[in-house]
Amino acid sequence: MKPKQPTMRKGHPASRAAPPQVEFRLRRGDASPTHQPSNPALSALALLLAVCTLLGGCVTATVQEIRETDTAMAGGDAIVVLGRRSQPTTDETELDFITCVGDSMSRGAEGINVIDEQQFIDAVFPWFEPRIAPVNSADLPEIIKQPPLAARLERMRLKYLVWIEGSTERTDSSGSLTCAVTPGGGGCFGFLSWENDSSYEASVWDIDTGTNAGKISSEATGMSYMPAVIVPIPIIARVRSSACTSLANQLKSFISPS
Repeated sequence: MKPKQPTMRKGHPASRAAPPQVEFRLRRGDASPTHQPSNPALSALALLLAVCTLLGGCVTATVQEIRETDTAMAGGDAIVVLGRRSQPTTDETELDFITCVGDSMSRGAEGINVIDEQQFIDAVFPWFEPRIAPVNSADLPEIIKQPPLAARLERMRLKYLVWIEGSTERTDSSGSLTCAVTPGGGGCFGFLSWENDSSYEASVWDIDTGTNAGKISSEATGMSYMPAVIVPIPIIARVRSSACTSLANQLKSFISPS
């Protein structure tokens, strides 16, 4: 006689259990050979960098020349580059721009002998001191014809005096940029842009004749940008540097034509 089998009731502990279900979830940071989580901040930064590279801080420069007389330099001749220094005035030419033009003209295989501005002012003291310096280039002929000054200029073998007037100014700006600092870190977000204009005019005066040999004007315009996604990234248009280079090259060609 076979023993009775126990009756299986629904919900009885001895009933067959359903196979366990295991749920797998991929958390951020887990390795995955095919999918990687994206970072919106990094994506935005990459987009801004791409746009700014295409827009990129470009500069447009133009140079114009007006010649009144022929020019030439002999061995041992020198020139000096001066800017407006009269006081009191707000129209002084930037000192670093004058230095930039003088240095650029003296460099290279065809460089010109350029006397340093401050060295020249000290050598001809007191005629070009800021308080009594000429206000504009029209006053130069009367000054350089004075016998004591003329004798000093002759000993220096100064052939031409280059008088520069002008400035670089910010003409337009737009956008906004916000920065914040928190216990967990900090950063900036925004986009700035601004435009700078440079405008300079150089008059070349012949020391021997006391006349204006000609004028050269240099103008440059450029747009700068600063995108910021966590870290600001300035993309600067070198407007004044471009104006300096173009003016110096044209002056070299004007004074010592090949």
